[in-house]
Amino acid sequence: MSERKTVIITGASDGIGAAAARTLHRDGHRVVVVGRSPEKTAAVAGELGVDSFVADFTRLDEVRKLADDLNTAYPRIDVLVNNAGGLFGERAKTVDGFEKTFQVNYLAPFLLTQLLRDKLIASGAAVFQTASLSARLAAKLDLDDLNHDRDFAPVRVYNFTKLEIVLFTKELHRRYHAQGLSAAAFDPGGVATNFATGSTSRPMRLLYTTPALRALLPGPDKGARTLLWLIQGKPGVDWESGGLYVRRKPGRTNRQIEDADLARALWDRTEELLK
Repeated sequence: MSERKTVIITGASDGIGAAAARTLHRDGHRVVVVGRSPEKTAAVAGELGVDSFVADFTRLDEVRKLADDLNTAYPRIDVLVNNAGGLFGERAKTVDGFEKTFQVNYLAPFLLTQLLRDKLIASGAAVFQTASLSARLAAKLDLDDLNHDRDFAPVRVYNFTKLEIVLFTKELHRRYHAQGLSAAAFDPGGVATNFATGSTSRPMRLLYTTPALRALLPGPDKGARTLLWLIQGKPGVDWESGGLYVRRKPGRTNRQIEDADLARALWDRTEELLK
């Protein structure tokens, strides 16, 4: 095994997060499981005998507490995997005043990464974000309507959040790679997980909840392969920081991800919202 790494994985109580946690633990790494459900998170952590934390990303105060707890518990963090997310149902605002999908899929991982940033830089860490090629369906990103007050539809908002997470990855690389931080986004592909069970999009809900249709999708272990390859590899050797990867190869999704000015402006706008 290469050097033992401390790996934080959000959304690790199920799906590809749990699958990655099992493999990394088996390979001797120090895995930290983060999930929303206390019961499911404790089950995975108990199975592996690893540390766990519970945080509901619909509450930014819980994200801030999570960051405080992680900063206190670990002298170094080698890998942060921002994997938590989902495709949710009818429009709803969180207690923080943001549209739910936007907050869980984008704002919360942005905030968590920012709050851990100093430790990540000091550790020479890598940050990996779970993206999706569905971002290719996102139209022009409107920085004045990130909360989707004007154009809400569950799948549309999901697509935009996946575009935003890739833009965040690229800007994270631009700002901090010279200081030792690396970042990459990856698409796990269509995987039989529970991420769309709360969606009001009938096609998506049927695909991910109908047993016969779910059987056509690959399992979480296959969905975790690209993530594991990134974690086990070296930036600049096996993969390039700032990139998007699909099946262990560079991927393309939406022309907007190549717009450096847009990535910079999204970052600035996000910081304004989080103030």
